Amino acid sequence: MILVLKPNVDETTREYQRLESHLTNLTSIEFRVHHVQGHEQLLTEIYLIGNTAALSLEEMRSFPGVDHAVRVSEEYRVLGRHKDDTRPSEFTYNGVRFGQDNLNVFAGLCAVDSPESVEAMMKALQENGQVCTRMGAYKPRTSPYSFQGHGKNCLKYVFELAGKYGIKVIAMEVTHESHVDEINDALDATGRPTGVMLQIGTRNTQNFELLKSVGRQQEFPVLLKRGFGITLDESLHAAEYLASEGNQKVVFGLRGMKTNIGDPHRNMVDFAHIPVVKRITRMPVCIDPSHSVGTRSRSSDGILDILHVTAQGVIAGANMILVDFHPYPNKAVVDGPQALRLEELPAFLEDVRMVREVFEKRVQLYRGESTAVGS
Repeated sequence: MILVLKPNVDETTREYQRLESHLTNLTSIEFRVHHVQGHEQLLTEIYLIGNTAALSLEEMRSFPGVDHAVRVSEEYRVLGRHKDDTRPSEFTYNGVRFGQDNLNVFAGLCAVDSPESVEAMMKALQENGQVCTRMGAYKPRTSPYSFQGHGKNCLKYVFELAGKYGIKVIAMEVTHESHVDEINDALDATGRPTGVMLQIGTRNTQNFELLKSVGRQQEFPVLLKRGFGITLDESLHAAEYLASEGNQKVVFGLRGMKTNIGDPHRNMVDFAHIPVVKRITRMPVCIDPSHSVGTRSRSSDGILDILHVTAQGVIAGANMILVDFHPYPNKAVVDGPQALRLEELPAFLEDVRMVREVFEKRVQLYRGESTAVGS
């Protein structure tokens, strides 16, 4: 069961203390308290764990400090959608809103290679009205001899250039809890000119200690990529690890499944799961067309496969796009063959805008049908 307290109720109020006293005396029930930053105010949620079936919703709702109570009806307790659950499916970070009803584009470098590449990328983003990007500082690789990223050595100039060009959020993968500290230190050293969305890559989806560590920090939102060789259910449980530790600012990323059935693409594109994830959880959903396709192959209509796959994700309701660009893809140290070129950015963004417009028209079409049936 989840108790959502009224906005003005916290640990210092009489209403909270009365509720806490009652919960403490319940047998076979434990509770955790989490604070959730809404669009305009900080909310307090209390998660009851144990034999909650014996508890009365009406009794819990009767406490003066409780705004509403939700009986958990799905396996994903914190991030799942439950009956009569009105908790928001969005969050705002550093001025950028992430929700199940909007779309943000994170175009950028899969791996940071030089200040020149970073500046060229961010300048192009600013010229095209973008405030988000991806910049890989830490790169887990299959081979121990492959480039592993510049790590903390590139963070300061990445953050400084982000501030120069008005970039508000950078998606950046971390593979160890110490990387979060390094990011924090670099942000402090540069005056916090930008924000960071921590990315948990597909190889670390079931690195439970990393998930718990990243979940305990409340500052940075998290992009969790689906594990490329596990079920959707297992990956959604990984997201629950983050939320159960207190961080509900989670975006769920689809990046393709590891299977030879997906050939000739790098991975089997799994973007049909976008509406599924949005139906059973409150998380915004990200697509990663670059790592799904893995090449710059072009179909007979003259359109790159990456662009076709992007459109498929957007038309299915994606809320975030993580896509590789590079000023000189042939010189990129990681995943150059799949990177789009800077001169392709305007057309890419226009393509996304057109398809998103079609998606919104489809929503209105079927929303109208649902209203008619309901009436």
